[in-house]
Amino acid sequence: MTSDRPQGVAGRRRLFGTDGIRGIANQEPMTSETALRLGRAIAHVVGGHGGGTEARGALGRKRTRRRRILIGKDTRLSGYMFETALASGICSMGADVLLVGPLPTPAVAFLTRSMRADAGVVISASHNPYQDNGIKFFSRDGFKLPDAWERRMEALVWEGEYGANRPAATDVGKAARVDDAVGRTVDFLKGAFPGRLTLEGLKIVVDCANGAAYRVGPEVLTELGAEVIPVAVDPDGTNINRECGSVYPGTARAALLEHGADLAMCLDGDADRALFIDDKGALVDGDEVLAMCAIALREAGRLPTGAVVATVMSNMGLDVSLRGHGIEVLRTAIGDRYVVEEMRRGGHNLGGEQSGHLVFLDHNTTGDGCLTALQVLALMVEQEKPLSELRRIMGKLPQVIVNVPVREKRPLSEMDQVQARISESESLLDGRGRVLVRYSGTEPLARVMIEGESEDEIRRLAQGIADAIHSGSGSEG
Repeated sequence: MTSDRPQGVAGRRRLFGTDGIRGIANQEPMTSETALRLGRAIAHVVGGHGGGTEARGALGRKRTRRRRILIGKDTRLSGYMFETALASGICSMGADVLLVGPLPTPAVAFLTRSMRADAGVVISASHNPYQDNGIKFFSRDGFKLPDAWERRMEALVWEGEYGANRPAATDVGKAARVDDAVGRTVDFLKGAFPGRLTLEGLKIVVDCANGAAYRVGPEVLTELGAEVIPVAVDPDGTNINRECGSVYPGTARAALLEHGADLAMCLDGDADRALFIDDKGALVDGDEVLAMCAIALREAGRLPTGAVVATVMSNMGLDVSLRGHGIEVLRTAIGDRYVVEEMRRGGHNLGGEQSGHLVFLDHNTTGDGCLTALQVLALMVEQEKPLSELRRIMGKLPQVIVNVPVREKRPLSEMDQVQARISESESLLDGRGRVLVRYSGTEPLARVMIEGESEDEIRRLAQGIADAIHSGSGSEG
Protein backbone atom coordinates (compact mmCIF):
# COMPACT_ATOMS: atom_id res chain seq x y z
CA MET A 1 0.00 0.00 0.00
CA THR A 2 1.42 3.38 -0.98
CA SER A 3 1.30 6.39 1.31
CA ASP A 4 0.26 9.79 0.04
CA ARG A 5 2.39 11.47 2.68
CA PRO A 6 5.32 13.49 1.32
CA GLN A 7 8.52 11.48 1.19
CA GLY A 8 12.05 12.79 0.69
CA VAL A 9 15.05 10.74 -0.27
CA ALA A 10 15.80 10.27 3.42
CA GLY A 11 12.17 9.83 4.51
CA ARG A 12 10.62 12.47 6.69
CA ARG A 13 12.03 16.00 6.34
CA ARG A 14 11.04 19.49 7.24
CA LEU A 15 8.37 21.09 5.10
CA PHE A 16 8.48 24.69 6.33
CA GLY A 17 11.39 26.99 5.54
CA THR A 18 11.85 30.66 6.39
CA ASP A 19 8.84 31.60 4.24
CA GLY A 20 6.44 28.71 4.21
CA ILE A 21 6.87 25.71 1.91
CA ARG A 22 8.47 26.02 -1.49
CA GLY A 23 9.64 23.73 -4.28
CA ILE A 24 9.13 22.60 -7.86
CA ALA A 25 5.42 22.33 -8.59
CA ASN A 26 4.10 18.75 -8.76
CA GLN A 27 7.24 17.35 -7.15
CA GLU A 28 7.56 16.64 -3.43
CA PRO A 29 6.90 18.48 -1.27
CA MET A 30 4.89 20.75 -3.62
CA THR A 31 2.25 18.22 -4.68
CA SER A 32 -1.52 18.21 -4.62
CA GLU A 33 -1.47 15.45 -2.02
CA THR A 34 0.65 17.54 0.34
CA ALA A 35 -1.49 20.62 -0.31
CA LEU A 36 -4.65 18.71 0.57
CA ARG A 37 -3.06 17.54 3.83
CA LEU A 38 -1.92 21.10 4.57
CA GLY A 39 -5.48 22.30 4.02
CA ARG A 40 -6.74 19.77 6.52
CA ALA A 41 -3.92 20.68 8.93
CA ILE A 42 -4.57 24.45 8.90
CA ALA A 43 -8.30 23.85 9.39
CA HIS A 44 -7.55 21.53 12.31
CA VAL A 45 -5.03 23.92 13.91
CA VAL A 46 -7.42 26.89 13.81
CA GLY A 47 -10.21 24.73 15.22
CA GLY A 48 -12.18 24.02 12.06
CA HIS A 49 -12.46 20.27 12.63
CA GLY A 50 -16.10 19.36 12.78
CA GLY A 51 -17.96 22.47 13.82
CA GLY A 52 -17.80 26.21 14.39
CA THR A 53 -16.66 28.71 16.93
CA GLU A 54 -18.47 30.93 19.38
CA ALA A 55 -18.62 34.62 18.54
CA ARG A 56 -20.25 37.58 20.25
CA GLY A 57 -23.08 38.89 18.10
CA ALA A 58 -25.45 41.84 18.34
CA LEU A 59 -26.67 42.82 21.83
CA GLY A 60 -24.12 40.46 23.35
CA ARG A 61 -25.84 37.34 22.05
CA LYS A 62 -23.60 34.36 21.49
CA ARG A 63 -23.71 32.58 18.18
CA THR A 64 -21.79 29.81 16.47
CA ARG A 65 -20.23 30.22 13.05
CA ARG A 66 -18.07 28.08 10.86
CA ARG A 67 -14.36 28.70 10.72
CA ARG A 68 -13.37 30.50 7.51
CA ILE A 69 -10.00 30.33 5.75
CA LEU A 70 -9.08 32.69 2.94
CA ILE A 71 -6.95 31.53 -0.02
CA GLY A 72 -5.10 33.80 -2.45
CA LYS A 73 -2.47 33.07 -5.07
CA ASP A 74 -0.18 34.57 -7.68
CA THR A 75 -0.46 33.88 -11.41
CA ARG A 76 1.45 30.60 -11.80
CA LEU A 77 -0.21 27.86 -13.82
CA SER A 78 0.12 25.42 -10.91
CA GLY A 79 -1.83 27.79 -8.65
CA TYR A 80 -5.14 26.31 -9.85
CA MET A 81 -4.03 22.84 -8.81
CA PHE A 82 -2.93 23.89 -5.31
CA GLU A 83 -5.93 26.16 -4.78
CA THR A 84 -8.29 23.26 -5.44
CA ALA A 85 -6.34 20.83 -3.27
CA LEU A 86 -6.09 23.22 -0.32
CA ALA A 87 -9.77 24.11 -0.54
CA SER A 88 -10.69 20.42 -0.61
CA GLY A 89 -8.63 19.71 2.49
CA ILE A 90 -10.11 22.67 4.37
CA CYS A 91 -13.69 21.84 3.42
CA SER A 92 -13.16 18.20 4.42
CA MET A 93 -12.56 19.44 7.98
CA GLY A 94 -15.80 21.41 8.15
CA ALA A 95 -14.32 24.86 7.54
CA ASP A 96 -15.39 27.24 4.78
CA VAL A 97 -13.08 28.70 2.13
CA LEU A 98 -12.97 32.25 0.75
CA LEU A 99 -11.25 32.33 -2.65
CA VAL A 100 -9.82 35.72 -3.70
CA GLY A 101 -7.85 34.61 -6.77
CA PRO A 102 -4.62 36.30 -7.88
CA LEU A 103 -3.81 38.93 -5.27
CA PRO A 104 -0.62 40.20 -3.57
CA THR A 105 0.54 38.39 -0.45
CA PRO A 106 0.06 41.51 1.72
CA ALA A 107 -3.50 41.82 0.41
CA VAL A 108 -4.22 38.33 1.68
CA ALA A 109 -2.87 39.36 5.09
CA PHE A 110 -5.08 42.47 5.07
CA LEU A 111 -8.20 40.63 3.88
CA THR A 112 -7.74 37.88 6.44
CA ARG A 113 -8.02 40.52 9.15
CA SER A 114 -10.63 42.64 7.41
CA MET A 115 -12.99 39.77 6.62
CA ARG A 116 -12.57 38.21 10.08
CA ALA A 117 -11.22 34.99 8.60
CA ASP A 118 -9.54 32.53 10.95
CA ALA A 119 -6.47 32.09 8.73
CA GLY A 120 -5.12 33.11 5.35
CA VAL A 121 -3.22 31.05 2.77
CA VAL A 122 -1.03 32.32 -0.06
CA ILE A 123 -0.02 30.10 -2.97
CA SER A 124 3.14 31.66 -4.37
CA ALA A 125 6.87 31.16 -4.84
CA SER A 126 7.48 34.91 -4.77
CA HIS A 127 10.42 35.82 -7.04
CA ASN A 128 11.12 32.23 -8.19
CA PRO A 129 10.43 31.11 -11.80
CA TYR A 130 7.00 29.76 -12.71
CA GLN A 131 8.06 26.10 -12.43
CA ASP A 132 8.24 26.58 -8.64
CA ASN A 133 5.43 27.24 -6.25
CA GLY A 134 4.94 27.62 -2.51
CA ILE A 135 2.39 27.85 0.27
CA LYS A 136 2.50 30.17 3.27
CA PHE A 137 0.02 30.86 6.01
CA PHE A 138 -1.24 33.83 8.02
CA SER A 139 -3.06 33.72 11.34
CA ARG A 140 -6.30 35.61 11.87
CA ASP A 141 -4.40 38.77 12.90
CA GLY A 142 -2.62 38.91 9.53
CA PHE A 143 0.81 37.86 10.82
CA LYS A 144 2.65 34.82 9.52
CA LEU A 145 2.04 31.68 11.55
CA PRO A 146 4.39 31.25 14.50
CA ASP A 147 6.89 28.39 14.39
CA ALA A 148 4.90 26.39 16.96
CA TRP A 149 1.84 26.36 14.69
CA GLU A 150 3.93 25.33 11.71
CA ARG A 151 5.41 22.44 13.72
CA ARG A 152 1.90 21.28 14.65
CA MET A 153 0.81 21.42 11.03
CA GLU A 154 3.92 19.57 9.89
CA ALA A 155 3.23 16.80 12.40
CA LEU A 156 -0.33 16.53 11.09
CA VAL A 157 0.87 16.32 7.48
CA TRP A 158 3.25 13.50 8.36
CA GLU A 159 1.21 11.60 10.91
CA GLY A 160 -2.30 13.07 11.10
CA GLU A 161 -5.12 10.57 11.15
CA TYR A 162 -8.39 12.45 11.60
CA GLY A 163 -10.75 9.48 11.53
CA ALA A 164 -13.96 10.24 13.38
CA ASN A 165 -13.17 13.94 13.37
CA ARG A 166 -14.16 14.17 9.72
CA PRO A 167 -17.52 15.93 9.35
CA ALA A 168 -20.27 14.53 7.18
CA ALA A 169 -23.37 15.69 5.34
CA THR A 170 -24.18 19.35 6.04
CA ASP A 171 -21.13 19.74 8.28
CA VAL A 172 -18.73 19.65 5.31
CA GLY A 173 -17.34 23.09 4.44
CA LYS A 174 -18.08 25.08 1.30
CA ALA A 175 -16.04 27.39 -0.91
CA ALA A 176 -17.07 30.78 -2.29
CA ARG A 177 -15.32 33.40 -4.40
CA VAL A 178 -14.84 36.95 -3.11
CA ASP A 179 -15.65 39.03 -6.18
CA ASP A 180 -14.59 42.43 -4.83
CA ALA A 181 -11.18 41.44 -3.42
CA VAL A 182 -9.27 43.72 -5.83
CA GLY A 183 -11.48 46.71 -5.01
CA ARG A 184 -11.12 46.11 -1.27
CA THR A 185 -7.34 46.00 -1.67
CA VAL A 186 -7.17 49.17 -3.75
CA ASP A 187 -9.27 51.04 -1.18
CA PHE A 188 -7.04 49.78 1.64
CA LEU A 189 -3.88 50.97 -0.16
CA LYS A 190 -5.36 54.37 -0.98
CA GLY A 191 -6.13 54.76 2.71
CA ALA A 192 -2.41 54.46 3.46
CA PHE A 193 -1.62 57.48 1.26
CA PRO A 194 -2.10 60.93 2.87
CA GLY A 195 -5.52 62.28 1.87
CA ARG A 196 -4.16 65.81 1.42
CA LEU A 197 -1.78 64.64 -1.34
CA THR A 198 -2.25 63.60 -4.94
CA LEU A 199 -0.07 61.91 -7.54
CA GLU A 200 -1.28 64.18 -10.32
CA GLY A 201 1.54 65.31 -12.56
CA LEU A 202 3.71 62.24 -11.85
CA LYS A 203 4.52 59.66 -14.50
CA ILE A 204 5.17 56.25 -12.96
CA VAL A 205 6.29 52.94 -14.48
CA VAL A 206 4.69 49.98 -12.68
CA ASP A 207 6.37 46.64 -13.39
CA CYS A 208 4.12 43.96 -11.92
CA ALA A 209 6.32 40.99 -12.91
CA ASN A 210 3.30 39.35 -14.60
CA GLY A 211 2.39 38.44 -11.06
CA ALA A 212 -0.18 38.91 -8.34
CA ALA A 213 -0.35 42.73 -8.49
CA TYR A 214 -1.03 42.98 -12.22
CA ARG A 215 -4.42 44.60 -11.51
CA VAL A 216 -3.93 46.20 -8.09
CA GLY A 217 -0.64 48.00 -8.82
CA PRO A 218 -1.69 50.09 -11.82
CA GLU A 219 -5.21 50.65 -10.50
CA VAL A 220 -4.27 52.19 -7.15
CA LEU A 221 -1.79 54.63 -8.70
CA THR A 222 -4.22 55.61 -11.43
CA GLU A 223 -6.97 56.33 -8.88
CA LEU A 224 -4.54 58.55 -6.95
CA GLY A 225 -3.98 60.64 -10.07
CA ALA A 226 -0.72 59.35 -11.55
CA GLU A 227 -0.05 58.73 -15.21
CA VAL A 228 0.77 55.02 -15.16
CA ILE A 229 2.93 53.13 -17.62
CA PRO A 230 2.13 49.46 -16.92
CA VAL A 231 4.81 46.84 -17.58
CA ALA A 232 4.47 43.04 -17.29
CA VAL A 233 0.73 43.04 -16.61
CA ASP A 234 -0.24 40.21 -18.97
CA PRO A 235 0.25 36.97 -17.01
CA ASP A 236 -0.15 33.72 -18.91
CA GLY A 237 0.72 31.27 -16.14
CA THR A 238 4.33 30.83 -17.24
CA ASN A 239 5.79 34.34 -17.60
CA ILE A 240 5.80 35.42 -13.95
CA ASN A 241 9.18 37.03 -13.05
CA ARG A 242 10.50 36.31 -16.55
CA GLU A 243 12.81 39.20 -17.50
CA CYS A 244 10.71 41.61 -15.48
CA GLY A 245 9.92 42.72 -11.94
CA SER A 246 12.32 43.07 -9.04
CA VAL A 247 14.50 40.17 -10.22
CA TYR A 248 15.07 41.92 -13.57
CA PRO A 249 14.80 45.70 -13.01
CA GLY A 250 16.37 46.43 -16.38
CA THR A 251 12.94 46.13 -18.03
CA ALA A 252 11.43 48.84 -15.84
CA ARG A 253 14.53 51.01 -16.26
CA ALA A 254 14.22 50.85 -20.04
CA ALA A 255 10.55 51.87 -19.82
CA LEU A 256 11.38 54.74 -17.46
CA LEU A 257 14.05 56.13 -19.79
CA GLU A 258 11.84 55.68 -22.87
CA HIS A 259 8.88 57.52 -21.35
CA GLY A 260 10.78 60.06 -19.25
CA ALA A 261 9.04 58.83 -16.09
CA ASP A 262 9.62 60.17 -12.59
CA LEU A 263 9.97 56.76 -10.98
CA ALA A 264 9.66 53.05 -11.72
CA MET A 265 8.52 50.50 -9.16
CA CYS A 266 9.54 46.88 -9.64
CA LEU A 267 7.42 44.31 -7.79
CA ASP A 268 8.11 40.61 -7.41
CA GLY A 269 5.70 37.80 -8.23
CA ASP A 270 3.62 38.10 -5.07
CA ALA A 271 4.19 41.87 -4.64
CA ASP A 272 5.39 41.72 -1.04
CA ARG A 273 8.50 43.65 -1.98
CA ALA A 274 9.52 46.46 -4.30
CA LEU A 275 12.68 47.94 -5.72
CA PHE A 276 12.75 51.31 -7.47
CA ILE A 277 14.40 53.06 -10.38
CA ASP A 278 14.93 56.77 -9.79
CA ASP A 279 14.45 59.53 -12.35
CA LYS A 280 18.10 59.19 -13.43
CA GLY A 281 17.75 55.47 -14.12
CA ALA A 282 19.57 54.25 -10.99
CA LEU A 283 18.40 51.31 -8.87
CA VAL A 284 17.17 52.14 -5.35
CA ASP A 285 17.08 49.18 -2.95
CA GLY A 286 15.31 48.44 0.32
CA ASP A 287 18.10 49.83 2.51
CA GLU A 288 17.86 53.25 0.88
CA VAL A 289 14.07 53.29 1.13
CA LEU A 290 14.29 52.22 4.77
CA ALA A 291 16.70 55.08 5.48
CA MET A 292 14.60 57.81 3.85
CA CYS A 293 11.35 56.57 5.43
CA ALA A 294 12.92 56.19 8.88
CA ILE A 295 14.29 59.72 8.88
CA ALA A 296 10.99 61.16 7.64
CA LEU A 297 9.07 59.33 10.37
CA ARG A 298 11.58 60.45 12.99
CA GLU A 299 11.24 64.08 11.94
CA ALA A 300 7.44 63.79 12.03
CA GLY A 301 7.53 62.28 15.54
CA ARG A 302 6.14 58.96 14.26
CA LEU A 303 9.06 56.63 15.02
CA PRO A 304 8.07 55.75 18.59
CA THR A 305 11.13 53.70 19.65
CA GLY A 306 13.73 55.69 17.73
CA ALA A 307 14.83 52.45 16.07
CA VAL A 308 14.25 50.43 12.90
CA VAL A 309 14.71 46.72 12.31
CA ALA A 310 16.89 45.43 9.47
CA THR A 311 18.69 42.14 8.76
CA VAL A 312 22.32 41.11 8.74
CA MET A 313 22.29 41.65 4.96
CA SER A 314 21.59 45.39 5.19
CA ASN A 315 24.47 47.63 4.15
CA MET A 316 26.58 49.20 6.91
CA GLY A 317 25.84 52.54 5.27
CA LEU A 318 22.32 52.25 6.71
CA ASP A 319 23.72 52.28 10.25
CA VAL A 320 25.94 55.26 9.50
CA SER A 321 23.15 57.25 7.86
CA LEU A 322 20.57 56.65 10.59
CA ARG A 323 23.00 57.08 13.46
CA GLY A 324 23.46 60.68 12.34
CA HIS A 325 19.73 61.22 12.92
CA GLY A 326 19.64 59.51 16.30
CA ILE A 327 18.07 56.32 14.96
CA GLU A 328 19.28 52.88 16.04
CA VAL A 329 19.41 49.91 13.64
CA LEU A 330 18.50 46.53 15.14
CA ARG A 331 19.49 43.48 13.09
CA THR A 332 17.86 40.07 12.73
CA ALA A 333 18.41 36.90 10.72
CA ILE A 334 17.47 36.94 7.03
CA GLY A 335 13.74 36.80 6.38
CA ASP A 336 10.93 39.28 6.76
CA ARG A 337 9.23 37.05 9.33
CA TYR A 338 12.19 37.59 11.68
CA VAL A 339 12.07 41.32 11.04
CA VAL A 340 8.37 41.37 11.95
CA GLU A 341 8.92 39.25 15.05
CA GLU A 342 11.52 41.70 16.34
CA MET A 343 9.31 44.67 15.46
CA ARG A 344 6.40 43.22 17.45
CA ARG A 345 8.64 42.26 20.36
CA GLY A 346 10.15 45.72 20.66
CA GLY A 347 7.18 47.85 19.61
CA HIS A 348 8.90 49.13 16.45
CA ASN A 349 6.80 50.32 13.53
CA LEU A 350 9.32 50.23 10.67
CA GLY A 351 11.62 47.52 9.41
CA GLY A 352 12.75 45.81 6.26
CA GLU A 353 15.27 44.07 4.08
CA GLN A 354 17.69 45.19 1.42
CA SER A 355 15.75 43.03 -1.05
CA GLY A 356 12.78 45.42 -0.83
CA HIS A 357 10.60 43.78 1.82
CA LEU A 358 9.57 46.80 3.90
CA VAL A 359 7.12 46.52 6.77
CA PHE A 360 5.09 49.53 7.90
CA LEU A 361 3.30 48.09 10.94
CA ASP A 362 1.15 51.20 11.23
CA HIS A 363 -0.51 50.04 8.00
CA ASN A 364 0.00 46.32 7.39
CA THR A 365 1.37 43.22 9.06
CA THR A 366 3.81 42.05 6.41
CA GLY A 367 6.03 43.32 3.60
CA ASP A 368 3.98 45.19 0.99
CA GLY A 369 5.48 46.40 -2.29
CA CYS A 370 2.59 48.64 -3.31
CA LEU A 371 2.34 50.16 0.16
CA THR A 372 6.09 50.83 0.15
CA ALA A 373 5.78 52.58 -3.21
CA LEU A 374 3.04 54.83 -1.85
CA GLN A 375 5.24 55.83 1.12
CA VAL A 376 8.10 56.71 -1.25
CA LEU A 377 5.76 58.68 -3.51
CA ALA A 378 4.31 60.55 -0.52
CA LEU A 379 7.84 61.64 0.43
CA MET A 380 8.50 62.84 -3.12
CA VAL A 381 5.29 64.87 -3.18
CA GLU A 382 5.60 66.27 0.35
CA GLN A 383 9.25 67.25 0.03
CA GLU A 384 8.97 68.21 -3.63
CA LYS A 385 12.11 66.25 -4.43
CA PRO A 386 12.81 63.54 -7.02
CA LEU A 387 13.86 60.12 -5.80
CA SER A 388 17.38 60.70 -7.08
CA GLU A 389 17.71 63.47 -4.48
CA LEU A 390 15.92 61.70 -1.63
CA ARG A 391 18.20 58.68 -1.89
CA ARG A 392 21.30 60.79 -1.16
CA ILE A 393 20.42 60.60 2.51
CA MET A 394 22.26 57.27 2.64
CA GLY A 395 25.78 56.52 1.44
CA LYS A 396 26.55 52.88 0.71
CA LEU A 397 29.66 50.89 1.55
CA PRO A 398 30.68 48.78 -1.47
CA GLN A 399 28.97 45.38 -1.17
CA VAL A 400 29.40 42.21 -3.22
CA ILE A 401 27.06 39.20 -3.15
CA VAL A 402 28.01 35.93 -4.88
CA ASN A 403 25.42 33.14 -5.16
CA VAL A 404 26.73 29.57 -5.31
CA PRO A 405 24.30 26.84 -6.48
CA VAL A 406 24.63 23.74 -4.26
CA ARG A 407 23.25 20.22 -4.38
CA GLU A 408 23.61 19.69 -0.64
CA LYS A 409 23.59 22.26 2.17
CA ARG A 410 26.48 20.87 4.19
CA PRO A 411 27.04 22.75 7.47
CA LEU A 412 29.43 25.57 6.65
CA SER A 413 31.13 25.10 10.02
CA GLU A 414 32.26 21.63 8.90
CA MET A 415 33.88 22.89 5.67
CA ASP A 416 37.46 23.64 6.70
CA GLN A 417 38.49 25.31 3.45
CA VAL A 418 35.49 27.63 3.58
CA GLN A 419 36.17 28.57 7.20
CA ALA A 420 39.81 29.26 6.35
CA ARG A 421 38.81 31.57 3.51
CA ILE A 422 36.35 33.41 5.74
CA SER A 423 38.97 33.90 8.47
CA GLU A 424 41.50 35.12 5.92
CA SER A 425 39.00 37.62 4.47
CA GLU A 426 38.06 38.98 7.89
CA SER A 427 41.72 39.38 8.78
CA LEU A 428 42.44 41.29 5.56
CA LEU A 429 39.46 43.60 6.07
CA ASP A 430 40.65 44.26 9.64
CA GLY A 431 37.46 45.95 10.87
CA ARG A 432 36.96 47.93 7.63
CA GLY A 433 34.13 45.68 6.45
CA ARG A 434 32.31 42.46 7.20
CA VAL A 435 31.77 38.95 5.85
CA LEU A 436 28.49 37.02 5.87
CA VAL A 437 28.16 33.51 4.44
CA ARG A 438 24.87 31.61 4.67
CA TYR A 439 22.53 29.29 2.83
CA SER A 440 19.36 30.63 1.25
CA GLY A 441 16.22 29.61 3.11
CA THR A 442 14.18 29.28 -0.09
CA GLU A 443 16.60 28.19 -2.84
CA PRO A 444 19.48 25.66 -3.23
CA LEU A 445 22.08 28.42 -2.94
CA ALA A 446 24.90 29.53 -0.68
CA ARG A 447 25.23 33.31 -0.49
CA VAL A 448 28.53 35.05 0.12
CA MET A 449 28.25 38.73 1.07
CA ILE A 450 31.23 40.97 1.78
CA GLU A 451 31.35 44.72 2.44
CA GLY A 452 34.49 46.83 2.45
CA GLU A 453 36.14 49.98 1.21
CA SER A 454 37.49 48.54 -2.05
CA GLU A 455 35.09 46.82 -4.44
CA ASP A 456 37.93 45.06 -6.26
CA GLU A 457 39.25 43.64 -2.99
CA ILE A 458 35.92 42.41 -1.67
CA ARG A 459 34.97 40.90 -5.04
CA ARG A 460 38.20 38.90 -5.03
CA LEU A 461 37.64 37.76 -1.43
CA ALA A 462 33.99 36.82 -2.08
CA GLN A 463 34.94 34.78 -5.13
CA GLY A 464 37.58 32.95 -3.10
CA ILE A 465 34.99 31.90 -0.53
CA ALA A 466 32.54 30.98 -3.30
CA ASP A 467 35.16 28.76 -4.95
CA ALA A 468 35.76 27.00 -1.64
CA ILE A 469 32.04 26.33 -1.24
CA HIS A 470 31.85 25.12 -4.83
CA SER A 471 34.61 22.57 -4.29
CA GLY A 472 33.38 21.41 -0.89
CA SER A 473 29.61 21.15 -1.17
CA GLY A 474 28.77 19.23 -4.29
CA SER A 475 27.90 22.42 -6.16
CA GLU A 476 26.11 22.49 -9.47
CA GLY A 477 27.55 24.01 -12.61
